[in-house]
Amino acid sequence: MRSAFIAALSAQAATDARIFLLTGDLGWTVVEEFAGKYPGRFLNAGVAEQNMAGLATGLAQAGFVPFTYTIATFASMRAYEQIRNGPVLHRLPVRIVGVGGGFAYGHAGMTHFALEDLAIARAQPGLTVIAPADPAQTKSVMDAIRAVEGPVYLRVGKGGNPEVPGLNGRFALGRPEVVVEGSEVLLLATGGIAVNAVEASRRLRADEVSAAVAVMAHLPHAPTPELRALLGRFKAVVTVEEGYTAGGLGSLAAEAIAQAGLGCRLLIRGVHASPRERAGSTAFLQAAERLSPAALADSARTVLSAVPK
Repeated sequence: MRSAFIAALSAQAATDARIFLLTGDLGWTVVEEFAGKYPGRFLNAGVAEQNMAGLATGLAQAGFVPFTYTIATFASMRAYEQIRNGPVLHRLPVRIVGVGGGFAYGHAGMTHFALEDLAIARAQPGLTVIAPADPAQTKSVMDAIRAVEGPVYLRVGKGGNPEVPGLNGRFALGRPEVVVEGSEVLLLATGGIAVNAVEASRRLRADEVSAAVAVMAHLPHAPTPELRALLGRFKAVVTVEEGYTAGGLGSLAAEAIAQAGLGCRLLIRGVHASPRERAGSTAFLQAAERLSPAALADSARTVLSAVPK
């Protein structure tokens, strides 16, 4: 996804002189495409994420549309106060790009697991929070946020993110994108882990369970009509996110169900406790948190069993 992001940013910069890219000493072999074409609109701020957020705020006030680029944990948490008091407070078009959400930096350990970034970003009114599911959707997201006047937090995958079957790059703010049709249970996913939800639905279909899958890349501060309408079609819903279960996609779905009085059972699947003693590949860590396709299929069966006949 990060390569798709840089390619889209470079293409937009060709026709928009306001676009500026700052990196926190990260992304070498990725950001060179932009830096080489637009050296006057590129700055390595060094390992100083708080300062980078301040620089971006000043650039936005001067008329630029700055993108800050660093590891998701540092982008979202180290500079949180500067983001809150800068672009959010002043409604400036700063785009904070967090690379490698969830367990993407799995071998680096807990300091690099971005598990709360979406939740703490979503807590800020006026901050548009987006976690695309694959490279094609990342490009569509980049097109969509050109019209967003305020700040954006964009979580992109570190690399090796497969295309989500049936998604075909579709994206619109506030709208879940259905990639697999079904009638009994809905798997609602955000970010790159959506591919696990699709595979889980395939396993369920093999057992004659009709499981739909939808991608909710935009995590708004409040539920949208489109999300409520989708959830209202199902008696059982499983949310799937590579992050803590509080404040993110699961909480958004729960708010939508409660506020609209929808009659569906909800099971939130994500990370329930700090995995501070674990490190390893993304697949290993997902499996340990019951986020593998097999575990998600089991979760769907569990929530279906709780639905009154």
